[in-house]
Amino acid sequence: MTVDQFFALFLDELRSNPKLTSYYKFLANPASFEFRKVYVTQRLHYILDRLPNTEAAIWDCGCGYGTTAIFLALNGYKVHGTTLEFYFEHIPERLRYWSQFGDVSGFTYSYENLFDSPPAPASYDHIIIQDTLHHLEPLQDALRIFREALRPAGTLIIVEENGGNVVQNTKLYLRRGNKRIIEIHDPQLDKKILLGNENIRNLATWRRELARQGLHIYPADVQYIRLFPPFMFKDDNAQQLVERENKLWRRNSFLKENLFFGLNFTAGKAPKENGA
Repeated sequence: MTVDQFFALFLDELRSNPKLTSYYKFLANPASFEFRKVYVTQRLHYILDRLPNTEAAIWDCGCGYGTTAIFLALNGYKVHGTTLEFYFEHIPERLRYWSQFGDVSGFTYSYENLFDSPPAPASYDHIIIQDTLHHLEPLQDALRIFREALRPAGTLIIVEENGGNVVQNTKLYLRRGNKRIIEIHDPQLDKKILLGNENIRNLATWRRELARQGLHIYPADVQYIRLFPPFMFKDDNAQQLVERENKLWRRNSFLKENLFFGLNFTAGKAPKENGA
C-alpha cells in the first residue's frame, strides 16, 4: 500500500471515528489541510525508505495511536509498538478498521514504560522513535536501552521537531518556561514517571547526546522538513513547495537550523564514512 493510498483511507477513518480527530486535525480546517498532509506523508516516506527488509525486527517506541505501525504492517513489516497514556485504548478499534484493507497482524503492541521492561539485547534491527525522543527521561538511560536493543548493524530512525526552530522555541518557552522535565502519574502503571516537557533539541545537541552512548548520526540520512507556512499550501502546488524546501535546507544552513520545523535522522552503532 502506497503512502497516498494509506492517507486516503486514513481520512475515511477519521470521518468515521471522531475519537481520533482531537489529535489528527486534518478535517478541522480546510485551509491547512495540504500543509498537514504534506508533513505526515513526508515522515511516512522517510521511515519507509529506511526499511529495506520486510523481515526485519522493528520496535516502534512511543507508537501512540499506531498509525505508522499500521501502515508498515499493511506493507508486510513486523512491528511491535509500545505506548503509554490514552492512545492504547484506541488501537483495537483502529485495527478492526484497517483489517478491511490488508493484513495488520504484523503490528503487535503493549502498554509499557521502556525503563521498566527494556527489550532483550540485540533484539531489533530498527527502532522507530517518532515524536517521542524529546519525551524520554532520563535521556541517557533511554539511549542506552536503545543501543543495547539494537543488533550490530541496526538503526534508530528518529522523527522529531527541530529544537533549533526559533518560532517553536518561543512558543514552548511561553507555555512551559524552562521547565523541560516534569513528573507525571501514570494511572495504568500506578506510578510516577519522568517526562520530557516538549524538551526538543537541535541536531548538534542530539549528536552529542547520542555520542555519549556510542551512537552515530548518519549525515546522508539527515532531513529537514516544513518551512513554508500553511497558507502557502494549495492542492495544486504542495509538491513544488516541498521540492523548494528540500533545496533550501541543503543550501542554507541558517534556514535549516533556525526556521525549519521538522528534523529526521537515523543513527547506529558504527559510523558511516561521508554519510554513505
